[in-house]
Amino acid sequence: MRRRLAADLALLAVTAIWGSTFVLVKGAVARYPVLPFLSVRFAIAALALLPPTLARRPAVRRSDLLAGVFAGGLLFAGYGFQTAGLQHTEAAKAGFITGLSVVLVPLFVAVLWRRLPSWQALAGTALATVGLGMLSLGADWSIGRGDLLVLACAFSFAGHITALGALSPGRDPRLLTLVQVSTVSALSGGLVLAQGPFPAMPGPVWGAAIFTGVAATAVAFLVQTAAQQFTTAGHTALIFAAEPVFAALFGVLVAGERMLARGWAGCGLILAGVILGALAQAAEPAPADAARLQGTGAMRRHLSEEVQ
Repeated sequence: MRRRLAADLALLAVTAIWGSTFVLVKGAVARYPVLPFLSVRFAIAALALLPPTLARRPAVRRSDLLAGVFAGGLLFAGYGFQTAGLQHTEAAKAGFITGLSVVLVPLFVAVLWRRLPSWQALAGTALATVGLGMLSLGADWSIGRGDLLVLACAFSFAGHITALGALSPGRDPRLLTLVQVSTVSALSGGLVLAQGPFPAMPGPVWGAAIFTGVAATAVAFLVQTAAQQFTTAGHTALIFAAEPVFAALFGVLVAGERMLARGWAGCGLILAGVILGALAQAAEPAPADAARLQGTGAMRRHLSEEVQ
């Protein structure tokens, strides 16, 4: 219980850091292309993780590498969609739409366990969907390009949380995190080099890349990967429900963003749906206990087959 409480508090700190980066990244990608920024950011994260990982001298197994690459691919999709979406929408809106990943986690777990979602998960999804419409749909009932890209990011992050819940127990968190961030940097950099040389990065963007690379990537994902050994995917999702609140707070207070009353009402519905959906899984047993359950065993086997 002490480890689980410590894990929950650590995840809450990570959530605050992530919420603060929406405004920072939005400013960075306004001056610098998305893919090069992601490549540099995650390369910095990999360099920051390399010394503590090598100091531990972990036994590198093929399954660890495959698990890290699989989770890293989901991270690449999530951050690629999110960073691109921030070029076309406000940081506060992006934070709440990204928060939909919390609603999706119980649904993903239900599909992998091959059982019907609970009523809380379904009700949370319904509330969040209505809220998304109020927040994102224009007067002509169309959804903006940026909001659509961030919605794709929410699906990717939900897959990442679900995958880590199944794959992180029993693995070295430093090694698993290092492989994940290296995968994101390699995928981003490879796409950039396929189109030409790396563009020069302006000085102010370097500051954003270093902060997000070290604090919001290396430290944050190391904490998440380690913490999810002692808590569940659903409990993690519940804590991550606070991210859009932090994002909106920084967007309004730091960037001076404004939102119409309908948008704030939509944010409220999304947050309510996010919390309700996450509560559907918050009571599930910790990974060490869940491994003894047939459903969780089937889930881990399914995801293990995906990365092999």
